[in-house]
Amino acid sequence: MSILQTLRERAGALLAVVIGVSLLFFILGDFLGGGSGQTRKMKDYYEIAKIGGRSISYQEYDDRLQNLVEIYKLSGTSNITEAMSESMREDIWNKMIMEEILGEEFDNIGLGVSSEEVETMVLGDEPHPIVQQLFANRETGVLDKSFLVNFLKSTEFDPQAKTYWLFFENEIVNEKISTKFNNLIAKGLYITSKQAEFENRLTSNTVDFSFVMKQYSTVPDSSVTVTRADLEKYYNKHKEEYRQEARRSMEYIEFEVVPSEMDVMNTEQGIIDLIEEFRETETPVQFINLSSDSRHDEVYMTVDELSEMIRDFVLQENTEEVYGPYLENETYKIARLIDVQNRPDSVHARHILISPNAYRSKEMAENEADSLMQLIISGESFESLAMEFSDDQGSAQLGGDLGWFEEGRMVVPFNNACFEADKGDVVMVESDFGYHIIEILDQSSKSRKYHVGIVERAIEPGSATYQEKYAEASRFAGNNNSYQKFNDAIANEGLNKKLATDIAPDQKTLPGLESPRALIMALFETQENNIILDNREQAVFEIGDKFVVAYCTDLKEEGYAKLTDVETDVRFAVIREKKAEKIMGELNNKTEGLDNIEDIGSALNLKVNEATNISFNSYSIPAAGVEPAVIATASSAPEGFLSGPVKGNNGIFIVYVNNVNSNEEGQNIDFIRNRLISAFEARASFEVYEALKEGSDIVDRRYKFY
Repeated sequence: MSILQTLRERAGALLAVVIGVSLLFFILGDFLGGGSGQTRKMKDYYEIAKIGGRSISYQEYDDRLQNLVEIYKLSGTSNITEAMSESMREDIWNKMIMEEILGEEFDNIGLGVSSEEVETMVLGDEPHPIVQQLFANRETGVLDKSFLVNFLKSTEFDPQAKTYWLFFENEIVNEKISTKFNNLIAKGLYITSKQAEFENRLTSNTVDFSFVMKQYSTVPDSSVTVTRADLEKYYNKHKEEYRQEARRSMEYIEFEVVPSEMDVMNTEQGIIDLIEEFRETETPVQFINLSSDSRHDEVYMTVDELSEMIRDFVLQENTEEVYGPYLENETYKIARLIDVQNRPDSVHARHILISPNAYRSKEMAENEADSLMQLIISGESFESLAMEFSDDQGSAQLGGDLGWFEEGRMVVPFNNACFEADKGDVVMVESDFGYHIIEILDQSSKSRKYHVGIVERAIEPGSATYQEKYAEASRFAGNNNSYQKFNDAIANEGLNKKLATDIAPDQKTLPGLESPRALIMALFETQENNIILDNREQAVFEIGDKFVVAYCTDLKEEGYAKLTDVETDVRFAVIREKKAEKIMGELNNKTEGLDNIEDIGSALNLKVNEATNISFNSYSIPAAGVEPAVIATASSAPEGFLSGPVKGNNGIFIVYVNNVNSNEEGQNIDFIRNRLISAFEARASFEVYEALKEGSDIVDRRYKFY
C-alpha cells in the first residue's frame, strides 16, 4: 500500500478540521488582464467579488475551489455532496478575504515564517499537531518519523503526494503566521490600575433608588404632528440603522407535473410484465435488486409486521407463487415468499470485530479472526479476547457484549447469523465492517417469521406528461409576457399565485420548491416587474416536479433602504421622539423647585417605584423593564442624587438615589486587571480583523454563479 494511500485513509476528518480552523490560505492567483468593449463587459460579468478594491474573477475563485476539491479527493473523499461543496465555497471565500486584508498587514510589519521555522514544525522535537496526526503510528498514537520522512521523500517524484503535502504545509505556515499576528496584537494591550479600579467600582457597588416613569403610551399619537421634514431629518441622522442587504421578491405560478392515467397504466403493465420472471427466478433477491425501485431488505418479519395486503398470501407459505400486482402508497408491487423460519424475536449476543485497515489487509483480518475463533473453541475467554483484540471499541470494554437487540437492528449478515443460530453457538461472519466472531448468549422464544421479497414500481410522470406540462407553462409565459398580463391571466383563469418575499442573493431554499437555486440566481439578474429568465433566456424553470413561471415584484439593492421603504419604522421613531420632548417639557415644568421624589410623584400623579441592588451590569429594572440609560444614570451617581428627566426605552424617568452600597474591598485589583487583559486579548484579534474587513469595501457577487 502506498504512503499516499495510507494518508488518505487517516486525513479525511483532519482535512475538514484543518480547513475549518485555519482560515488563512495563501495561494495567490493571477487576475485576468484588462480590455475594452466586449472583453470589458465579459470581465465585468465574470467579476465574482471585490475585496479591498481588488477584483476577483469567477475563474480565479473557481480555480481555487477546484484545487480544494482535488485535495478532498486525494484524501479519499470521492463523492462531493452539495453540502460539502457549499462548505468549501465558504472556506475559499473566507480565506480570500483574510489573505487580502491581512496579507497586506503582514507585509507592512514584515511578518513571516522562515524555512527554519517550517522545518522545526515538521521535523522538530515538537511537530505541529497536523503532522503528528497525519503521521502517527496507528498502534501507539506516537509520531512515526520514518513514515514522515519516507512520505516527504516521495513528494520529490510523486506529483500527487507533492500537491497533497503542499496543501497541509501551507495550512501549517498560515496558522503560524496568524498566531504571530494575534500575539502581537494581544501583547500590545494593557490595562492600568485606574481602569481596574473603575471596573471594580462599577461591578462591586450597587445602588438603591426610587423613580417615577411616565410612559410614552400615555401621550396619544394624535397629539404630535409629524412632517415630511421630520421624517427626512430623523432618517438622515440615523441612516446607518437602515442599512439593508440586497433583497428581491417575486410572484410565481406553479405547473405541477402529476402522473397521467397513461402513466398509471404503463406502471401497472410494467410490473405485470415482471411477474412470470419473478416467479421462475432461482435468485429472487438479485432479481429484486435489479428490477425494483428499492433494494431488498433481507429481514424476517412476523405476520403482524407485514402489510395487511399480503398477509393472507404469506400465510399460505407457498414459495413458488407471486402475489400481485397490488397498489400501495402510490406504488405498484408484486410479492414472493422467499423463506419461512422459526426465529427468536430478540437475541443477546457478544462479538469480536476484526476490521481490515491500513496495516491489516482483508486476508490478514480473516486469518486473525480464524485464529481467535480457534482459541475460543479451545476454551479461551471470549470476554478477555474481545477486550484485547476487538476493533469495536464501543463493546470491547464490555467484553464484546452488545446486549439484547431485535431482528433488523444489525447489518444483514450479522443479523442473520444471530437469529439463525442457537443459544450457545459461536459463529463467524463477514460484513462491511470486517469479520465478526459472535457468541449467542441468550434468545427469546421463537416464532414463525417470513422473508418476503417485493418488487415495486412507483407511479411517476412519464416523459410525455412532462412535455405536455412544459408546453402548458411555456404557452402561459409566452401569452403573459408583462406583469399586467400575468396578473390578468391569474384572475381570469382562477390560478393560485404564490409569493416569495425578501429573498437573499445566496438563499438556497424557498417554501414548497425543491432546489430553487437556479430561479433565485436568475431573480437577481432581473429588473422589477420583469419576467424572470434563465441564462438561456427561457422563462420556464423546472424545479423538482414543477415548472415555474415567475416575475420579480420588488427590488432592494444593497446599501441604505429608501425612506419610502422604511417610512413606517421612521414615523414610529419620530413620534416617540416627539412624545419624549413633550413629556420632558411637562416634567420640567411641573417639578421645578422640587427636590423630593415623593413630592415629584405627587406633582406628576405618578407612582414612586423602588429598585434595589442595581449595579452597572444589571440588565433590567423591576416595574420598568430593560432601561440601560436609567441603570447607567443611577449606578454612577452619588447617594442623594436627583436626576433630571432621563429618556428611556419605554418612557421618561426621574431618579433619586437612596443608597450606595459600597464594597470597599471589592475584588482584587490585580485579579480584575488580569481578567480584563484576558478578555481584551480574546477579543482583540477578532475585532482587529472585523475592523480591517469593514474598511475593505467587500462586495460579494458569488450568488450569480452558485
